[in-house]
Parts: sequence; C-alpha cells; structure tokens
Amino acid sequence: MDAMDAAVFKAACPDCRGCFELTAGALRLAIGASRRTTFYSFTCPDCGAAVRKPAGERIVELLTGGGVRTLRLHSTA
Repeated sequence: MDAMDAAVFKAACPDCRGCFELTAGALRLAIGASRRTTFYSFTCPDCGAAVRKPAGERIVELLTGGGVRTLRLHSTA
C-alpha cells in the first residue's frame, strides 16, 4: 500500500448526516482565486449525494499532503 492509499479523512454528509472515513482517492480539491472558490468535494457513500465544502488553508494543506487530487482554478503566477 502506498502513502496515497494510507491517508484517510473523516467527513460528514449534510444531507443524510452520515459520518464516515474517505481515502484520498474519494476526495477532490479545487483551489480557486478566493475562499469562495476553494473547496473540496466527494460523493456520500451512504446516500450518494454530491457534497461540496469550503476548504481553508489548513484543510488545503491536509488534503494536498494526504495525496488528494487537486485542481487549480487559477494561475499561481
């Protein structure tokens, strides 16, 4: 098992209120130009809802460090 498979993140669904653990592969991170456009998303394993939550600096650090696939929505230059 590599480091990406080893990273597990706790998450919760606002629709069904389920709490669960997700691997890095089950999450997506989008980094935008503002706080409003920086978020992570996943599909709830309990009810199938598409969940999108805001990601502050600390969340971004944890997710990128854990191997979550990241999409940059703006240029860093």
